[in-house]
Formats: sequence, structure tokens, C-alpha cells
Amino acid sequence: MWHPLQVECRRRGFRGCYGFCESGPVRIERIAAAADERLADYRDLTDVALRRILEPEGGLYIAESAKVISRAVRAGHRPRSVLVQEKWLAEIEVLLASHDDVPIYVVDSALAERLTGYAVHRGALASMHRPDLPSVAEVVADARLVVVLEDLVDHTNVGAIFRAAAGLGADAVLVSPRCADPLYRRSVRVSMGTVFQVPWTRLPKWSEAGPVLHEAGFHLAALALADGAVPLDEFSAARPERIALLLGAEGDGLSRAALAAADTVVTIPMGGGVDSLNVAAASAVALWELRAR
Repeated sequence: MWHPLQVECRRRGFRGCYGFCESGPVRIERIAAAADERLADYRDLTDVALRRILEPEGGLYIAESAKVISRAVRAGHRPRSVLVQEKWLAEIEVLLASHDDVPIYVVDSALAERLTGYAVHRGALASMHRPDLPSVAEVVADARLVVVLEDLVDHTNVGAIFRAAAGLGADAVLVSPRCADPLYRRSVRVSMGTVFQVPWTRLPKWSEAGPVLHEAGFHLAALALADGAVPLDEFSAARPERIALLLGAEGDGLSRAALAAADTVVTIPMGGGVDSLNVAAASAVALWELRAR
């Protein structure tokens, strides 16, 4: 038998959230003032310094849109609260039916925009507890193709690479100590929630990371412009069994330490006077070529 909230969700045309329904009421609190302390997690999201306090150091991150929140919940992440506008409340009620201790703060669109600094078009924001990261050994234990991101500072690129990894068959993503946070709001949004789908963790510095990956049996393939680099299609034709694909930041590319740790430097042959692709686009091309046949 359908749960009443499921019936309401179906009536409104929502899809993809019915698996979360269990018995029990949800906790709805309507708020009219931006200064309300219950909204502290969502206030001034455009302020970078505040987001650093709320997200990495505070053990929280912000998930945006019902689809992304549902993927986070399905991955076992625990919401602290959800901010939603009235017209999307039924969908969020269904999504959080098994989390009746999590408050749902209902606000109007003007208040949502005042809080966040932008128009919230995707229905909901959730303040999520940040899970503990697994060890590198756990993440790569059964992996055959992993992506390594070194010092990428653009959250959009990080999110796009996670989406490519999920769609094109990478088993895991490893990020360097200084790489942008995959759970930063923009990264999560651009990834369409695939940061919760693809296993990931942070690497130590290359002096430790290189030996860890080599001991796990990975061939380190650095995607870079360099003399003597092997064209991607040639490298793929003699594909090693386990590959760690190293990607560097826009402009600077991979560091000397990363290149020194690599077993092979690989390049994407280009034409038209173009020397390279955006790192997210390059990741998609390389993952497609290196996918399991």
C-alpha cells in the first residue's frame, strides 16, 4: 500500500523518491525571519570564509536540490536540517520520512534568496553531516581505474570530473591534500550528486601517495603535455590492468612530484592549433578511452 506522502508525491508528478518512505511524521517548522538562529547553516552561503567554517572545519556540507539530497541520503549521509519552499515540501517530506528527527525549515522564496544570496530554483538545500573519509586502501581495494586530482581549485571542474567518473566507469576518485573539496556546494551540484556515488578520499603527499598506489598495483598515468608523452590511444591499446589517471589543475598542470611519481606521461592528441582541453573535458575523453571493454 502506498504511504500517504507517496500518493501526494505522485499526484504532484515527483519521481525517484519513493524508496525513502517509512511510517512516522516528519518535523516541519515554518520560519519567517532571516535572523532566526535555526537558519545559521544556510545564512550567507556566498561568503567563502563562512562556508569554510560551516563545511570543512565544522563537519558540514550543503547539498542542493531534492535529487542531490536523495542521493546523499541513499549513500548513508545524515542530514542535520533541510531548507525548503512550500511548493517542494511534499517531495522533501517523502524523502525524509525515515528521518523524523531532522527538521524541515519552510521559508518563502524571498527569504531563501536573502539567506543564500541567490535564487534557489532547485527546491531545497540540506545541511548535511560530513562523513568520515575512508582510507586510500579501502577505496582502491577492488578498483581497476581510479582518477587522481592534484590541487584542482575550481569546484566546477571537480564536480564535472566526478560526474564523468560515475558515467564513464571509473571506480574511485582520489584527491590531493590541497584539492578543492568534492563536498563543497558547487562541486556537489555540478556533479549531480555523483560525489555520493563514486568512492573517494584524500591522498597524502606524493612522497607517500606514490608508493601507496604502486604497492596496490596501480600504473600511474599522468595526463600532461610533455616531450615524449605517449598518445592516449596508444597507451590504451596496451592498457595496464590497474590504472591511476593523474589530472592536474588548469594552467599549472601536474606538479613535478606528480610527474616524477608517474610511470607514463600520456597526452590527448589535439588539432586545430589547440594544445589541450579543459581538465574536466580531458578527464571524460581519457576515461572513455580507458574504460573496461
